[in-house]
Amino acid sequence: MSNDRQQRAARAEQMRKEREKAEKRQRNLITVAIVVVVVALVGAGGFAVKKASDDRATETKVITPKGTTKDYGLLYTPEDAGATAAATKGKTPVNVTLYEDYQCPICKQFESVYGAALDALVKSGDAQIEYRMLNFLDDNGGSPNGYSGRAASAALCVFESQGAVEYKKVHDALYAAQPEERTNGPEAPELIDTFKSAGVKTTPALEKCITQERYKPWVVKATDASRKADISGTPTVLVAGKKVESAQGGVP
Repeated sequence: MSNDRQQRAARAEQMRKEREKAEKRQRNLITVAIVVVVVALVGAGGFAVKKASDDRATETKVITPKGTTKDYGLLYTPEDAGATAAATKGKTPVNVTLYEDYQCPICKQFESVYGAALDALVKSGDAQIEYRMLNFLDDNGGSPNGYSGRAASAALCVFESQGAVEYKKVHDALYAAQPEERTNGPEAPELIDTFKSAGVKTTPALEKCITQERYKPWVVKATDASRKADISGTPTVLVAGKKVESAQGGVP
């Protein structure tokens, strides 16, 4: 190889390394930016509810919804959000994990303040959301008729049968129609009507899944697992696997 070719190869290799460094710096900046925004939005408010009692008894079979993660989550990715190939090219989205309870009023407040910003980050290809649904309020009187777990189960029915795009519709619809804490939440027929109003196409199989509360035991198991992961309230936010402490205030 001539000196000229060697020099060109060396320059190309140097440029490749510089691009990799730049991409790594950009990813780190995005991660830091998400953390800063979350802290700024939720730091003062103490976005959390008390962790429920450990007392729980169920003998119902646990069925794992297809497509969920080993950590009891489900992913909403840039592709799900309609991100373009140009927007996602060369990017590895930062994982934002949200622990939520559908009857938690502070979760609804968090969603109303921060939901649009998160959606924009996903659509830009900078982030993906891993939703982890819990039923803390079923156990401490916040959800007297077990709505927290039933709503999560119903949303999982949609996710398994129709995917993350339709799940996101019901996620948003459940917060929009959230019952007050310590009141009875909607039963299956009303949940099905809410999903229809959100534009979800229901089927007899989906309606049966919702009515049977098929995934509620799995949600119970997910909630137990969250305790072992030191999650003490909802919403709790993790960015790139690290808990945003100011986003979870540990209300007594």
